[in-house]
Amino acid sequence: MKRALILGIGGQDGYYLTRLLRDKGYDVWGVLLPQDLTQTTLESLHDDVVLMQGDISDEVFMARVLEEVRPAEIYNLAGISFIPLSWEQPGLVGRVNGAAPGQILELIRTNLPTARFFQAGSSEMFGHDPFGSPQNEKTPFRPDNPYASAKVFAAHLVRNYREHFGLFACTGILYNHESPRRDPRFVTRKITQAAASISRGRCKELVLGNIHARRDWSYAGDTVRAMWLMLQAERPADYVIGSGKLKSITDVLEIAFEAVGLDWRRHVRSDQSIYRPLETRPLLADPSKARRELAWEREVSFEELIRMMVEADLERDALEEE
Repeated sequence: MKRALILGIGGQDGYYLTRLLRDKGYDVWGVLLPQDLTQTTLESLHDDVVLMQGDISDEVFMARVLEEVRPAEIYNLAGISFIPLSWEQPGLVGRVNGAAPGQILELIRTNLPTARFFQAGSSEMFGHDPFGSPQNEKTPFRPDNPYASAKVFAAHLVRNYREHFGLFACTGILYNHESPRRDPRFVTRKITQAAASISRGRCKELVLGNIHARRDWSYAGDTVRAMWLMLQAERPADYVIGSGKLKSITDVLEIAFEAVGLDWRRHVRSDQSIYRPLETRPLLADPSKARRELAWEREVSFEELIRMMVEADLERDALEEE
């Protein structure tokens, strides 16, 4: 039985990747921070994995984990992903999102050189004024926040260790990917949660920033399948993973509120004080390399994704009212 280690298993992607790997017969181990070991996490992962508590930036801890687990595949999904926090604690974000992957790569090189390593990158690495649109694997990085800068550092280290030491190491440059397990701080989940609550009379209004902002959104389940495919390839490489289609926040509102029989215009207010800077060129994936080399395709459409999220939030609200 092939063994996989998921770093940051407690988040959205960890949940879907665990399901995928278990369905494929893997023995799955996971690392998460003690504060992330909640009852919800335990219930969602069931008895499918062996969990280890610790910080991936702790080199001694990670050396012990790799020695004990000795995985064939390592997926690094751990990190601080809420961008506003990166401005408040840039040192912490740099250590966890940037330096820690480098320490892990060195531990793999010296102790487990046949293991295959996946690093979760981000479309934010291209910045909000990218050199071109859509972006592919050859588009230069242009990070404009500490989160993105740390991700770029990690991506360069992955390439360094792949080219200099011959490690099987890949970075997936991941565009926005959502699911019912998305953190409510992110706009898609904020919208689907509000649509469900407003439809049940639990709140009256949703306040958003620029509702005309556009993003490249995919389903998290499709995205983690791309991660797995990268580590099954004959040769390691970096890949852009996204839908290749732009949708606006207005599009999300239309689908989410229509799913509960409401007109979003009656319940949503746009507040200019919380507008994010507009991109001069949009962050839009060109996933043609992944399609060509990995035979990766999305299976869940944007419309299906948003409806899925609304239905899940309606179910949560109903359970809370019981």
